Amino acid sequence: MNIAIDISPLKNGHYLQHRVRGTGFYLQNLKSSLEKYYPENKYVYFNRGDSLDEDIDVVHYPYFEPFFLTLPVFSKNKKIVTVHDLTPLVFPEHFRAGLKGSLKWQLQKLALKNANAIVTDSESSKRDVIKYIGINSEKIKVVYLAAGEEFKRINDKGLMIKEIRKKYGLPEKFILYVGDATWNKNLPRLIEVASKISVPLVMVGKALIDRNIDTKNPWNKDLVKVQEEASQNKNVLRLGFVSSEDLVALYNLATLFIMPSIYEGFGLPVLEAMGCGCPVVTSRGGSLAEVVGEAGRYIDPYDVDSIAKGISEVFNDPSLQKELSQKGIIQSRKFTWRKTADETMGVYESVVAK
Repeated sequence: MNIAIDISPLKNGHYLQHRVRGTGFYLQNLKSSLEKYYPENKYVYFNRGDSLDEDIDVVHYPYFEPFFLTLPVFSKNKKIVTVHDLTPLVFPEHFRAGLKGSLKWQLQKLALKNANAIVTDSESSKRDVIKYIGINSEKIKVVYLAAGEEFKRINDKGLMIKEIRKKYGLPEKFILYVGDATWNKNLPRLIEVASKISVPLVMVGKALIDRNIDTKNPWNKDLVKVQEEASQNKNVLRLGFVSSEDLVALYNLATLFIMPSIYEGFGLPVLEAMGCGCPVVTSRGGSLAEVVGEAGRYIDPYDVDSIAKGISEVFNDPSLQKELSQKGIIQSRKFTWRKTADETMGVYESVVAK
């Protein structure tokens, strides 16, 4: 097959910067996995606006945004679209589209309905596509993502513990948050909980210390507040961006990982944490329960007391930590990039065969 894949999210300065980080990870890993496991195909990589040759069998657009023009409305080629989530449609109170956004939404909706197949990261996102766009479920295939292979348990932690603790000034026990600082991450409540139960909270993510904030971006409505509250909270340590190697070490050293999100399309950090044997405390927002399964302690993201209770129970119970760690490692093995590549290729083949 001749397969064309839109790699626009990998371009520097892309207009959807806050979304591109996750989409870029997906795209890079999908690209390398398809090339590794299906080398017999020809892969053509293009940027938005490029023209495509006539001999392309199928075109894959690996991202979708309701209020930005990411898709061609009409296409001479068969097309597949990956929809990671529909947060702006699920929570319209946070996203005021305006006239231009509303017009773009109508075009995007038409373009998505004209797709030959749609891929989502989760059953949760699939339900949202059916509910908010009205697309038949038979046209949608759920293909789960996976963490990088480096996210695994480190058994001999002696030297690593000493080096990483010294490098970042880590306390003996701490809870870990990894991710963006967008409003759906629910960080104001998490920071409040860190004070409420007086536990060290280590936060990893570039946005947590980035001073170049686009305050007009609806995703960033809590960002200034989060940065100010975190900087004034003696229980919070913000590390900003860390290397992949150090992130693996942090997951391995943390007492538990916390992700109290209101909504997620997938929730990759919980999968990374589980792969490293780090006990997970999380919400059931969006897809998180699908990813974590029975391997985590669940909390109500809207209730500070529930978040505090969930963290405290795991933080203070070594036997529960061990149980969740073991369950998490087993759960994480269900998600691999080989499986993602196989199932994505299955979608390509089914579309081309029709």
